[in-house]
Amino acid sequence: MTGFGNTRTRKHPRSRGRMGSRNGTDRVTIGIVGLVFAVAGLFVLSIVLGPLAIVLGWLGMGRRWSTAYIPAVIAFTLGIVDTVLALMWLL
Repeated sequence: MTGFGNTRTRKHPRSRGRMGSRNGTDRVTIGIVGLVFAVAGLFVLSIVLGPLAIVLGWLGMGRRWSTAYIPAVIAFTLGIVDTVLALMWLL
């Protein structure tokens, strides 16, 4: 076991967080914001909020299909639904 007095150990014993870095927004927050945009896109401005929800959902998943971040997956799929419905409404 390493102690806190050893200079070769990490200075901060806390974990690095969900993003892997100490600076920046974590993936869960990005996924929740994407989910809010996707749900709002079902009612208003779906042509704008749908693609935003897709991008935020993708970034919230860590740019890969990860089921660990359920809000991000839901944001991604609802963003696709929003965008498709908006394009069908325009055509």
